[in-house]
Amino acid sequence: MRFVQNNLSHIRPDDVLLVCTLRNERIRLPYFMSYYRKLGVSHFLFIDNDSDDGSREYLTGQQDVTLWHTTASYKKARFGVHWVNWIARKHCHGHWTLTVDPDEFFIFPFSDTRPVKALTDWLDSSGRRSFPAMLIDMYPKGRIDAQPYREGQNPFEIAQWFDSGNYMVSKNEDYGNLWIQGGPRARVFFHEDPYNAPSLNKIPLVKWHRSYTYVQSTHMLLPRGLNAVFDTEGGEMAAGALLHAKFLDTFVEKTQEELRRREHYAGSREYLAYNSRLSEDPDLWCNWSEKYINWRQLEILGLMSKGNWA
Repeated sequence: MRFVQNNLSHIRPDDVLLVCTLRNERIRLPYFMSYYRKLGVSHFLFIDNDSDDGSREYLTGQQDVTLWHTTASYKKARFGVHWVNWIARKHCHGHWTLTVDPDEFFIFPFSDTRPVKALTDWLDSSGRRSFPAMLIDMYPKGRIDAQPYREGQNPFEIAQWFDSGNYMVSKNEDYGNLWIQGGPRARVFFHEDPYNAPSLNKIPLVKWHRSYTYVQSTHMLLPRGLNAVFDTEGGEMAAGALLHAKFLDTFVEKTQEELRRREHYAGSREYLAYNSRLSEDPDLWCNWSEKYINWRQLEILGLMSKGNWA
């Protein structure tokens, strides 16, 4: 990786940071940046994996952005995990750090009225070093490509719906984290093999220490104690959600690009499944779909929790 823009000197000791790996996400970046700035993120650390759509040029010149560029293989970097760990270890030590993709939007209890710093202050006072968020796939009603997404638009004006149930939860005994699968991807794209559907459990917010490391995407960490983000004695620990804006009209072109590159997990199995169903123009909406309102709705459904944070 090489620096495109180094604004690391702008980072203050109490800043909340965000780390993100991207490739060809220019159309998403204006809303993504606006969303996380409003949430309270102070500095963005981007790894650009050789975009050719203007993503790198768009980010250059923004004072709260530090940007790296690499032409290396995403697959050989363990699907970007090595890049993220290196940057977090070197530049995020001592900071609460969000690690998200350009189509993931973090919400937490009271996020409609409180900044992320309120959450991290509470986590500090509670002695917690990590905070989980279930990935919730959002989708439109009707064909995925029926309504074009405009640059700067809130993607959830289009992708308004989600599965209120249909989730499988188990425990990964090796790392001690929960393993969650289900939602529209399991229901539509992996209906014949739901146990190979993408995992929805993530731990995107961590008070980073240079000794920490993500093992597989943001699904789990080492040391193992960072994965203990759920109550094993019948109570509830505070947890958030990541609203996943994958299913926009841009998804069709993105699927074709990733099938050409074959840089994703398990021989791009996930994108092969997408491609096989996209030819049928699938509608992800079903009779059990629920229209998104706010975080309180997700708490009522048991998809996130405020725990003992009042």
